[in-house]
Amino acid sequence: MEIVIPQFDIKSIAPILIITISAIFILIADVFFRKTFKDSLGYISFIVVLATGLVTFTQMGKTVYSFSDTFVVDNFSVFFNLIFLISTAIVILMSVGYVKQEEINYGEYYTLILFATMGMMLMAGGSDLITIFLGLEIMSISLYVLAGFRRKSLGSNEASLKYFLLGAFATGFLLYGIAMLYGATGTTNIKEIAAFLANNPPLSNPMIITGVSLLVIGFGFKVAAVPFHKWTPDVYEGAPTSITAFLSAGPKAAAFAAFLRVFLVSLSEVEQKWSIILWVLAVLTMTIGNVVAIAQTNIKRMLAYSSIAHAGYALIALVAGNGLGTASMLFYMLAYTFMNLGAFAVVIVLGRKGEENAMIDDYGGLGYKHPLLAITMSIFLFSLAGIPPLAGFVGKFYIFSAAINSGYIVLAIIGVVNSVIAVYYYLRVTVVMYMRKPVREFAPLSLSPFMILALILTVWGTIHLGIFPARIIELAQKSTLLY
Repeated sequence: MEIVIPQFDIKSIAPILIITISAIFILIADVFFRKTFKDSLGYISFIVVLATGLVTFTQMGKTVYSFSDTFVVDNFSVFFNLIFLISTAIVILMSVGYVKQEEINYGEYYTLILFATMGMMLMAGGSDLITIFLGLEIMSISLYVLAGFRRKSLGSNEASLKYFLLGAFATGFLLYGIAMLYGATGTTNIKEIAAFLANNPPLSNPMIITGVSLLVIGFGFKVAAVPFHKWTPDVYEGAPTSITAFLSAGPKAAAFAAFLRVFLVSLSEVEQKWSIILWVLAVLTMTIGNVVAIAQTNIKRMLAYSSIAHAGYALIALVAGNGLGTASMLFYMLAYTFMNLGAFAVVIVLGRKGEENAMIDDYGGLGYKHPLLAITMSIFLFSLAGIPPLAGFVGKFYIFSAAINSGYIVLAIIGVVNSVIAVYYYLRVTVVMYMRKPVREFAPLSLSPFMILALILTVWGTIHLGIFPARIIELAQKSTLLY
């Protein structure tokens, strides 16, 4: 009897190992070390993320399959991993002061953030549906707990419970979809599924069509696409603001990374079917996200519906399906990370202990009381609206260009119209900041050096990607899926 030894390559998962071991260390340190050391756990986590980023960057330009072809390191996964690590680093900087203010400064907070990041990296590098599912569950379980981390807040508890129940329900759809594809093809490996569908008529097999439909539902929930978006506004509003920021960036990018790899690689033979479904979802997601955002009076809920709308723009890139579509998705996820995290950082700065001051009217007079902070917020809002020369405009330009190049002209026009609609509710906040009288007294700002660094990084990223996008676009084009 021949014994087959699985193929291992520890170097390929070095970033994941660093994150995992560090998360375990932080959890243990929180239990056994004194309080003075516990206050340093955020700084340690930040250093860990930076070190992981350096190791990840050294993997650029390589393509390595390991663990019996269930995991792959390629430019695509490395680019997304860098997005995850950038978002995690910025969130940690935002959190250092916030967790102390809200009295949730526990080691588990940073441990769960690192574990969630590890799950994202597994999703981006998964070349097998089971690997992607494992990464998704590690990420999701961490986020369920983080959403309810303010244990004394009923809103936070409600957000966690809603997210958990709906997330578990959506995971069932995803798992059944994987099971259907396995039943039809006899494998869960992405390359092997693609090879099977290339040699067998996929549209004649109802199990394949059913499996694809269930995967759309599962991934649709994770990216908050309409009609699977119902959890988003309540969870964004109830979760701690730093975790709301985290939810809006890294996990969304991870879901799109898996979405792209599964649909553009393993299911490319049935693209004529799923592209129609995603075309409809993209239109619904953009339109409903933008229209409902207009009616919001709470800035966290407004940014939640904004996040839904931006998922619709990203779906356009997935529908386009060409190399430019993938590259535009990569660029847009990076740009969105900077501008959205920056907006939430300003929300954190203006909040007080137990009082988030998250109503849009609370921003009245901010332009006069704290002009620099108001300018910073305006930069993020203009970028989210797609106003040149900021990162959001360039990202949308490339996405719509990819759609036009693939023949989806109507979809691109609908995207442009939705971008115009979005300008209204983003500029409304700016109008309130500069043209409305204050409805409350602004407390003296006490920005920690870490929050200042987070704001500087997000402003720099938002402006730099808008004015000098060429190098990142070139890197994104080199990071498209190649099989």
